[in-house]
Amino acid sequence: MAILTSPPSRSLPSRAAAPEAAPNLFKVVIVEDHRMFREWLTQMLGRNSDCEVCGEADNIQEAQRIIQITKPDIIIVDITLKGSSGLELIKDLKAQGVNTPVLVLSMHEEALYAERVLRAGARGYISKHEASSTLIKAIRHVLSGQVYLSEGMTASLLEKVSGRKSASNSSGLELLADRELEVFQLIGKGHNGREIAQILHLGETTVDTYRARIKEKLRLRNAAELYSRAAQWVHETGA
Repeated sequence: MAILTSPPSRSLPSRAAAPEAAPNLFKVVIVEDHRMFREWLTQMLGRNSDCEVCGEADNIQEAQRIIQITKPDIIIVDITLKGSSGLELIKDLKAQGVNTPVLVLSMHEEALYAERVLRAGARGYISKHEASSTLIKAIRHVLSGQVYLSEGMTASLLEKVSGRKSASNSSGLELLADRELEVFQLIGKGHNGREIAQILHLGETTVDTYRARIKEKLRLRNAAELYSRAAQWVHETGA
């Protein structure tokens, strides 16, 4: 007669330790026209365990496509892009209802551009001359819902709001509208009216109107003075 025996008892495997929760990643899209700088920026940001660069672009059209696909947490934008300006990208994103915060990282004069990018919809401005640790600080500042500017620029804007900023410190360029400043910059780089019209997708007559307004605002008597002033500014600032 067969004897039924109960199967040997098996000890239950110990419960595996729960894996550590991964840090909350924030995704970044970089919009910058210099490939070498984009590569450096990607590597630098990648050294932070909670940061992932999910896309890169060097022009507005490609940037908009990548932003739509990747849905980043923050967008880092330069002022100068291929064929257009980072200011235009910021304005376009705002018009399209894209609420992703934008931090402008540029070599251009903070005093001339910081207020412009904030008006356009950006959440901060930082110079490329700053240390990488300052950039990380600025990114985290913007991601927390705050606005980031240098201490000097913050003080300058507060003085302007309070009415204490002296007009004698003005270069005159702050009087130019955003598009006028773009035209001024392109003039300084040696482009003629037809070339500027093609770059900015404008009519030549419109470009002529902008040039006339620039001369009036900067109190320049003729085209020669306009080209000289613009070229000098581009040379001095690297715009």
